[in-house]
Amino acid sequence: MGFDTFKLAKLTIEGYEDAKRALAPFDTFEAQYNPETLSMRHQSVFAAHPAPGETANGGAWSHSPPARLTVNLIVDGTHVGHTSAEQLGRRLGGLGPLPSVAEQISHLLATCYRVRGKTHEPAHLRLRWGHAIGGAHPSGRPAAAPCFDCRLESVDITYQAFHRDGSPLHAELAAVFVESLPASREAALTNRSSPDLTHRRVVVAGDTLPLLCREIYGSQAYYLRVAQVNGLDDFRALTPGQELIFPPFERARRS
Repeated sequence: MGFDTFKLAKLTIEGYEDAKRALAPFDTFEAQYNPETLSMRHQSVFAAHPAPGETANGGAWSHSPPARLTVNLIVDGTHVGHTSAEQLGRRLGGLGPLPSVAEQISHLLATCYRVRGKTHEPAHLRLRWGHAIGGAHPSGRPAAAPCFDCRLESVDITYQAFHRDGSPLHAELAAVFVESLPASREAALTNRSSPDLTHRRVVVAGDTLPLLCREIYGSQAYYLRVAQVNGLDDFRALTPGQELIFPPFERARRS
């Protein structure tokens, strides 16, 4: 199917139950109105204790946290952006009336925020908005229609107008999404295959600190030092979803 240059591309959020996003999404939320602005934050973290002669911002690179995308969405129940003919067409087409503000917000939260019964965690997400969202195809190739694989970090909902019965008429949603890639894809994109580089890992069920150290350093001998770097009181108590930093101990030892 070709790209329709006359069709307004809407920002959509697809919900997946697995991190690879290989199967069809279980649900898709479409923004009622496209945002006026969208911001993306990329950050580099440098060593807290730089070597002599280096500044705190000019020291050795430590790691790059996941990118963060911030977007403000408008949800309106006055239907000011929909003509009477459009609303009538929905009813005649069996689509029913336009969803209310409460229904739209509930749909967004069900897609992005609520814990899924099968996985016992919120969904993995993929944001699409024509060519507006930078990113790459999951294969790593440049994408014809870029996407942003992520999870919802937070959403602040501000209600601004109400019906006489108290139901909301207008709301603004300030949402923050944090990049979330399968471990295999992140490793391919960052090419972090050496113990000479700082590694970042998200804990999954079954992970232990000694095993992760063996995978990254080739030896589990560093697990106590990794626990200290990450401020772990008990190296055995790892929580799925927890992010750990594995510094380049080999490079530090040779220095």
